Amino acid sequence: MRALLLLALLAVSMAAQPLRIIAIGAHPDDCDIKFGGTAVLLAKMGHQVKFVSVTNGDAGHHEMGGQVLANRRRAEAAESARRLGIAEYEVMENHDGELTPSLDVRRQIIRAIRNWKADVVITHRTNDYHPDHRNTGILIQDAAYMVQVPNIVSDAPALRKNPVFLYFSDYFQRPNPFRPDIVIDIEAAFEQKINGLDAHVSQFYEWLPWVSGVSEKVPKDPAARKAWLRSERSNPRLNDEAKASYAKWYGGGKTPKFLEAFEICEYGRRPTDDEIRTLFPMLPKK
Repeated sequence: MRALLLLALLAVSMAAQPLRIIAIGAHPDDCDIKFGGTAVLLAKMGHQVKFVSVTNGDAGHHEMGGQVLANRRRAEAAESARRLGIAEYEVMENHDGELTPSLDVRRQIIRAIRNWKADVVITHRTNDYHPDHRNTGILIQDAAYMVQVPNIVSDAPALRKNPVFLYFSDYFQRPNPFRPDIVIDIEAAFEQKINGLDAHVSQFYEWLPWVSGVSEKVPKDPAARKAWLRSERSNPRLNDEAKASYAKWYGGGKTPKFLEAFEICEYGRRPTDDEIRTLFPMLPKK
């Protein structure tokens, strides 16, 4: 009886400890796009969330580049972190558009995951339109086991428990489509997510509209352009698989207005449904 009581107290103690989540994107806005709403919800519940950009974003603009752009994007990332309420936003000094899955960058990734003592790691899948996204996915996959190996990157203590590794959502179909294993309703955090995206002025109001050929559609007034950004980012694009996953986690009867979805990477710890509910405590309990 006493042993059962001690186990119950330990479970309560573990549940009370803040989770440590690290989202790793290729550029200083990727995590905000794919994980910003869930990050807001986690941070408001007292959990520790860190964003990492593996490149400094120094190529992502049509009128500026190099260190000037990198400095601007680092400042935008810091402002986004402040608006989202997350603990930290690290921007690494690897060049935008030139990222390769090298041993040096893998060490940077292993070190970042270990130093954060991550429970959950989230990143891009390896089939994606952008080489930096693909290579970031490869780098995290290559780190997924090595974070536990003490003789690799020995200056950072190895993790005793492998994190759960997840992928951001995307719409690419080959060689295999994204699988929405976990779907999070972010309606309560959507406005704060948009406020975070709004901090990345160089991207959402300059570079991305220019690349897409819609620069003339971006309003000049700050409030109007934020409303435009909100309208651009409001479509959840639910397919049947995402609807089924949403119903699994939240039950039926509602169509979500805003959501973020994640796929479980088989290279990390394979969580049970109960553990997923612990790692994403905004999900309804059974």
